[in-house]
Order: sequence, then C-alpha cells, then structure tokens
Amino acid sequence: MTPNAQRRERDFEQSRTNRQKSRRHFLRGTGVALALPWLESLNVLKAQDLPSKAAAAAANKPPVRFATMYFSNGVQPANWWAKGSGKTMEFGPAGAPLNGYGEDLNFIRGLYNHAAFTATSPHLGKCPNMLSGATVSMDPQVIKVGTTFDQILAREIGHNTLIPSMALGIEPNELRLEDGLSMIYGSAISWASPTKPVTKEIYPARTFDALVSDGSARRVDRSILDELLGEAQSLRPKISSGDKVKLNEYLESVRDIEVRLDRSAKRGTLEGWRPTIDKPNMARPSDEIPQVVPDHMRLMLDLMVLAFQMDKTRIMTIMLNNDLSQMNMKFLDGVSGALHLDLTHNGHVPALEAMYLKTNQYHMKEFTYLMDRLKSIDEGGQSILDSSMLLLMSSLYDGDKHGADQMPIVMAGKGGGSLKTGRILDYLDKGNDNRRACSLYLSIMDRMGVQQDRFGDSDKRLADL
Repeated sequence: MTPNAQRRERDFEQSRTNRQKSRRHFLRGTGVALALPWLESLNVLKAQDLPSKAAAAAANKPPVRFATMYFSNGVQPANWWAKGSGKTMEFGPAGAPLNGYGEDLNFIRGLYNHAAFTATSPHLGKCPNMLSGATVSMDPQVIKVGTTFDQILAREIGHNTLIPSMALGIEPNELRLEDGLSMIYGSAISWASPTKPVTKEIYPARTFDALVSDGSARRVDRSILDELLGEAQSLRPKISSGDKVKLNEYLESVRDIEVRLDRSAKRGTLEGWRPTIDKPNMARPSDEIPQVVPDHMRLMLDLMVLAFQMDKTRIMTIMLNNDLSQMNMKFLDGVSGALHLDLTHNGHVPALEAMYLKTNQYHMKEFTYLMDRLKSIDEGGQSILDSSMLLLMSSLYDGDKHGADQMPIVMAGKGGGSLKTGRILDYLDKGNDNRRACSLYLSIMDRMGVQQDRFGDSDKRLADL
C-alpha cells in the first residue's frame, strides 16, 4: 500500500471514529423519533445502519398487549388465597375457577395505593385512582384524580394501532351522587387526564364498528413526516445549503417508503409479524345492549379478543361492573334478586355471604374465559395470551369493610416472554417495603416499551416480577 493510500485509510478511520463518538441527531414528534442522515454542518453519524439481528427478530414477534379487567366491591379475605405453584397451584373458594390455570398466571398479594388507603370516601376515593395511585378530589365541585397508566401507554405507543386504547364496560356511567361526590368516579377506571375520564363503551355494536372501521372518519395523521415537519423547519436555518438539499431528499425518500409500505400492507405483502386475521371472524352484534348480563359480558370479552387478534388496539380496560354496582345478580344459580352492592355489603349474614362468594367466582370464571380465548389463538409458535399481560383486580380488598390495605390482583400472560408465570408473589408477609401498586404499573410499562422515572406514588419497579 502506498504512503498516500495508508494516509487516506488512517484519515478515513479517524473520521469514522469521530463520527461514531458524535451523538445522532433526531427529529422528534409526539411519540416519534426519526434519525437524520449525516449532515456535514451538524457533524453527526449517517443513519444508514442495517438493523441488528435482535431488531430484525423483534420485528417478527407479535406485539405485547395489555388489559385490565375490573370487578367491584372486593372479595371475602378468608376465601381469597393461593398456595403451590405452576399448574397445580390451588386457589381459595373465591378464586376456585382459577384452579388449573396456575401455569399461566401470577397471584399477587399485598399491593395497595396509599392515596386510596387514606381516602375518606369508602368507595369513590378508591376506585377511580386504582390505575393511577393519585389522590381523588373530595371537593364536590372539582372532579380530579390522575392520568391512569393505560393512558400513558396509549399516549406513548397508541400510534402503532388504529385505536390507541379502548375502555369497555357493562353498566352505564352513573350521574347520581354518592357521599356528595359524582358517581363518574365509580364509573371509570381509565382517565385520559386528571380531570377527564375515558368514556367507556358498553354497546357491543359500537365497539364492533370501531374495530372494523378503517379510521377514515377519524382525524388520524399517518405520516410521521407530518409529526416532524415543525422541527425539520426549525432545523433548516442551522444547516448549510448543501445539507438542506440532503435533508429534503431524505424526507422525500422516507415519504416514498411510507407510500410503498401502505401499498404493501393493502396487498398483504409486508414482511414480519402480521395479525392472524384482517377481517372480523364474528358477526356484527345487534344495536341494542343485551338484556342478559352474561350474554352482554361474554360479547364484550369476545370483542376484546377480536381487537387483539386484528391488532386494532393493544391497550384495553373493561369494567365488569361499576363501583357501588347496581347490577342484579339473580342470573347466578343460588342468588335471589339482590343487587351486587347489597350482596357485597352484607354485615356477614351467612346467606348473603354465600351469594357474595358466587359473585366472586363468577368474575373469576369470566377471566378464565378471556384467558382461554386468547390462549387458543396461535401467532406463530405462541398464543396471544403469551404475548399479553392481563390484570384482574378490584379497588377494594374486604368489600364489606371497604378495606384498601391491599388489592386482590391476578396477573395472567407472559408479556411476550418478559414474565415468568406460575407463581405467588407475596409483598405482604415478606415484609417488602415496596408494596405500591404503581411499582407494578411501572414494571408493566417497561415491558410495553414505555419507561417512566416515576408514576403515581412510586419511583421503583416491583421486585421479583
């Protein structure tokens, strides 16, 4: 090699080293970051690296989904327990329908929200903040709680699907007052902001229509360039005229790729993971709300499965009943004409206690129905349940005493391989000093690709999850 060639090689290597030490420059929009090409006037690294094997593998994996299933008015503590591990895990009478499902779930004991524990309202200070850990305003003139973590997820990653998140329910929002407070507190567990609950959908037909819509009726800007145009404009005065040409060419090339991706998606030729179906595999429900509660509930659960299977959303909540529920549970064998609220606040009358137990068992059975449906759908070597994290929980522990010293929580699914199941995670008897439910929520958000330094009343992740 000639001296000049050797010098050129040394100069090239030094230049590459210097560029590698420089940080990449990004255009950033809401939930979007676009790496720029190398621009001489910014002295940054040209972003043309091929994806790593790990990134390519991740692109072929199903996405991680999250859902919360809420049941109101807690449990009977004496009947709420678990022992053992794996498939042979045994559950107490309230969780009896979970027997045989232990290998797909974790039984979590001892987590609580401090703001709920200290709230003066026995119900409405504990339900709306279940997924936020925030303090509920006790001022009748001011409705305020806190943004829930499902909506943090929707804000950060909801752009990946047609519908950022969905909130479903069975009972309508209530407009009456309880303890001088609005019952909107008892009708919503998902809050888009501290003052704005997410309106839950209780009509199966409207839920179905949202899932089959192509989004044309909604203001959905699909181009990442439109998100980033503002910052690109602010960057132009800082770069040379030659770099402005490069920037324009780069943005146009990205737009061209976007168009081709859209065309490929319509033809079904995209590589990597794709939903197992692109059209509904169930008939559109009738416009009316089913008048039989079990029919209504199963239909909404089937729609949750459809939403995940079609990848129309990856974030969902469902309220099986409202807090202070007025649902008549007489559809259950052995339950005679009593409202859910009355059964769960029974003064330990034996006959009513037995009916209370049946309502707990019914809710557990609905959870196993959802698990079974999701587990039956294969996505290339793993089920949707394997790719999901499902929470079954209530805002109260001892429903009769309005206890909020802990919450009954069952967590199902493997989170795309990030969770080990078949365990009892006890944060009470082990003297663990981190019992905040918001630590669980931080850990879930991590597994969804959304990292927060702090959420609600915690800045720690949940140990041993």
